[in-house]
Amino acid sequence: MPKIRTHKATAKRLRYTGSGKLVRAKIGRSHLRRKRAKRTKRLYDEMLTVTEPFVYKQVKRLAPYLDKKD
Repeated sequence: MPKIRTHKATAKRLRYTGSGKLVRAKIGRSHLRRKRAKRTKRLYDEMLTVTEPFVYKQVKRLAPYLDKKD
């Protein structure tokens, strides 16, 4: 039986916490941050919890091995 391939973009964007919640990073933190205030840049560091229930189903299909703990 072959393994299911992981969608790498999904695996890089999302991760599970220890309690099993799905978290993602905020948008707008990749580039053009020089002109932002220090407070604004600091707010980019926190992760947001994914609240939509259908996203969990999509992630389970795209990245089946993501929730496994190492």
